Amino acid sequence: MTGIPELIAETPYIWRARRGDHRHRLICFPHAGAGAGAYAEWAALLPPEIELAAVQLPGRQNRIAEAPVTAVGPLVKLLTQALRPVMDGPFSFFGHSGGAVLAFELARALQAKGGPQPSGLFLSAQSAPGTAGRIKQLRDLTDDDLAAEVVRLGGIEPEIAEDQDVMDALLPTLRADFDLWEQHRIESGPRLKSPITVLSGATDPRAPLDTLDGWREQTDGAFTTRLYPGGHFYFLHDPAELIHDISQALLQPEKAGSVS
Repeated sequence: MTGIPELIAETPYIWRARRGDHRHRLICFPHAGAGAGAYAEWAALLPPEIELAAVQLPGRQNRIAEAPVTAVGPLVKLLTQALRPVMDGPFSFFGHSGGAVLAFELARALQAKGGPQPSGLFLSAQSAPGTAGRIKQLRDLTDDDLAAEVVRLGGIEPEIAEDQDVMDALLPTLRADFDLWEQHRIESGPRLKSPITVLSGATDPRAPLDTLDGWREQTDGAFTTRLYPGGHFYFLHDPAELIHDISQALLQPEKAGSVS
C-alpha cells in the first residue's frame, strides 16, 4: 500500500490525507454520531489528483472528551476560519445526512462573507429544505429505540449495538447530533453559485426520492441528482462507485452536470 496517504489529525477540526501533487481537495463532513475517521478508507480509493480532508467535530474519536455541538450557527462561523488551511486551492464539499446540511450552511456562509467557495457541493442522503416534516424524528426516542433505529438504517452493525459499553459511549453524541440537525431549519437566503449534486440511496427512508429535487432551488449553478441501490447508508460498505462518480465529476468538468 506504499504511496497511499493516511487520513490523520492535523488540527482539532481537520483530518487530512496529504497528496503533494493534488489538483483538487475533497472536504468531507460526517453523518450524525460519526467522526472524520468515517472517511479513512476513501484516501486509498480517490485518484492521486484529489486530496482528501475530513472535518472532525467535538465529542467523537480523538475529541471524545469534548461536549458535542449544540448550535449550528456558531459552529458554521467557527468552521469558516478553522477550515482555512484546506480551502487554499480548488476544493469541493461532500456531506452525508446531517453533514450535508453542515456543508451547505458552510458554503452559504462562505459566499456571504466573500470567502473561498467550493467548486461544488455533493449532498448525500439529505432531503431538501422544507421537507423535514416528512422525515421520522429520532431525537426523542429512548436509547434502546434510537439504537435499534440506527441499526435498521445500517449506521451501526448489530453486534456493535449489543455491546453496552460501546453504546454507552456512542449514544450521547449520536443523540446530540440528531437533536442538532432535526431541530435545525435552513432559512431562505441567496442561492449558491456553486453547483449542487444530490446523491441518495434509492430506498432511503430519510431522504425519499420526491424530497430531493428541492435542492435545485438552492443554486444558480448546475444541479444533478444521482441515485444508488440501497438505503440511508448506501455507500457505507462499498464506497467505490460513489467515489468514482465524484472523482469523475471533479476531474472531468466538461461532463454535463459536473463541477469545475
